[in-house]
Amino acid sequence: MRVVVRLLTSLAGLVVLAGGVLLIVEVVGVWVRPDSGGVLVPWSAARPALSGLTWRDGPVLAVAAGCAVLGAVLLLVSLLAGRRVIRLLDPAPEVTVTTDPRSLARVVGHRVRVEDGVAAAAVTARRKRVRVRVTGRFRAVGDLRDRAATTASAAVEGLPLRRGPRVSVSVSPAKER
Repeated sequence: MRVVVRLLTSLAGLVVLAGGVLLIVEVVGVWVRPDSGGVLVPWSAARPALSGLTWRDGPVLAVAAGCAVLGAVLLLVSLLAGRRVIRLLDPAPEVTVTTDPRSLARVVGHRVRVEDGVAAAAVTARRKRVRVRVTGRFRAVGDLRDRAATTASAAVEGLPLRRGPRVSVSVSPAKER
């Protein structure tokens, strides 16, 4: 979600920058040639067309509705873009301890990759679920799934988490060369 927020804020910044540059160009153009109709925007031609519009005309209502929808979408994206944290047990009443899902995934990944027969492990962690995808070194994986699941569960249980996430492990054999 952070990528979406960064993209939207960059886009909004570029729009504001373009509006500011347009305003500066138009103001300087009026200072240099006061009788001109505008440098980039033909204000003299737009003024009669805009003066005939009222607040009840269709184009005005459509632009207002579009702005309202865009504002609602931006508000929703900003509300959903909060930082995801996993709460740990607090050592004292006035201390709050959190970690992020990436750190939890690293801890579980390091422990699972040490297991015999593990060629690679990809771990994604969320507040309620840790998903481990293990690739075995050999085509026959045997009990690798059980060992990886035990190791991943022990890694999660070893942390002082308020609520332990559910751990799921999937194993795929090594690819043929």
